[in-house]
Amino acid sequence: MFTGIIEVMGEIREVTGNGSNRTFWVSSDISGQLQVDQSVSHDGVCLTVDAIKEGQHRVTAIEETLKKTTLGDWKNGDTLNLERCLQLNGRLDGHLVQGHVDAVALCTEKKEKKGSWEFEFEFPKQFAHLVIEKGSISLQGISLTVFGVKKKSFRVAIIPYTFEHTNMYQLVAGSTVNVEFDLIGKYITRLKEIGH
Repeated sequence: MFTGIIEVMGEIREVTGNGSNRTFWVSSDISGQLQVDQSVSHDGVCLTVDAIKEGQHRVTAIEETLKKTTLGDWKNGDTLNLERCLQLNGRLDGHLVQGHVDAVALCTEKKEKKGSWEFEFEFPKQFAHLVIEKGSISLQGISLTVFGVKKKSFRVAIIPYTFEHTNMYQLVAGSTVNVEFDLIGKYITRLKEIGH
């Protein structure tokens, strides 16, 4: 479980294939502090650390994860948003994020707004019931508030700190991002579906 508050950015140093899986070596300021079997959010995807060496850590993504996220496009030199799992003795600054990506969204617009930035994203219409005005969403592992909600699009505003300390600055129209919809909204939807 995560909060959507990014700790550091990491850089992919090596990508290898192993059958239908892909393995990534990532270098970051926290890599040396991690432990094997620890869960870490990488651009919003919960991945298990399976090796550590010289300021780098390794994670492996299976075929299902590669299909449902942007991981299949990751390459050497890419920058990733990293967050270690939530500690229950701390404040929850963002919202509850599982690291289980629901869909990939497409950036359709990026606007500078006198020091802040506004992005518009298009997402698969079947998730429309999970996106509400002023609701929470996780994009690239970042906890954000949505506005300008339409049937298959929404907008987010990015403050300068988030723009500079995450990989949002790299996004342009045409970029894709990992999306996790609000956990509470998903449970409410499920309860309605089963008639409770």
